[in-house]
Order: sequence, then C-alpha cells, then structure tokens
Amino acid sequence: MEETLRQLGQLLLGAIPTMVLLLTLYGLYTFLLHKPLEAVLAERRARTQGAVEKAKADIALAAQRATEYEERLREARLAVFKALDNRRKQALDARSAAVAAARETAAQQVAAAKAQLEQDTSAARAILGSSSEAIANQIIQSVLKSAGSAPASVGGR
Repeated sequence: MEETLRQLGQLLLGAIPTMVLLLTLYGLYTFLLHKPLEAVLAERRARTQGAVEKAKADIALAAQRATEYEERLREARLAVFKALDNRRKQALDARSAAVAAARETAAQQVAAAKAQLEQDTSAARAILGSSSEAIANQIIQSVLKSAGSAPASVGGR
C-alpha cells in the first residue's frame, strides 16, 4: 500500500504542472474570450430587446394613428352626409316654396278669372237685358205690322 501511495504521490507531483497549465489556460480563456463574449452577447441581447420594444412601440403608434385616421374619416363622412342632407332639405324647402308660390299665383289667377267672368256675365246680362227689351219691342212692332198688314191684305183680295 505504501508503494501505491508513493506512486500516487509521484503521479500527483507530475500532475501539478498540468494543473497549473490548466488553471492558467482557464484564466486566460475567461479573461480573453469568455468575458468579452458575454459582454457582446449581453449587448446583443439588449439591442435585440430594445429593437423588439421599439417595434412594439411603433406598432402601437401605428395602431393609434390608424384609429385616429378612421375617426377622422368617419367624421368627414358624417360631415359630407350632413352637408348632403342640408342641401336636400334646402332643395325640398325651395321646391315647397316654389309650389306654394305657384299655388298662390294660380289661386290669384283663378280669382281674377272668376272676377272677370263675373264682370263679363254681369255685362252680358245687362246687354241681354237691354237687348231683350229692344228685341221684344222689335218683335212686337213686327208682329203688329204684320197683324196690321195681314187684314188689309186679306181684305184687299
């Protein structure tokens, strides 16, 4: 057993330079490669996360702008519809006013025509009244002349 321990001791003594070399290599790897690589990876992760967050913020801003655009578009459509409705109402009001004016004018013309017809009728009645007396007198005189000349002509034969 003593021999085994001695061999083990020699083996450990021979392994010391390998261990020192391994520890030195690990220290150099950590200092020269691992820490800068971790720093680069952390910076890359930060930039990636920043880009993702910026993209999310841009998407949210674009969604907000789209909502504002849709709202303005809706308001513009509503304004156009209101303007069309106002124009339609104005046209209907103008048409109603024109119809009312035409009815009023027609009513005035009908009233004037009735008054003229009434005057013409009264004038015609007056003329007929005076003419009927004159015609009646002429008929009576004609009948009387015929009656007066009829006996003479009957008796003269």
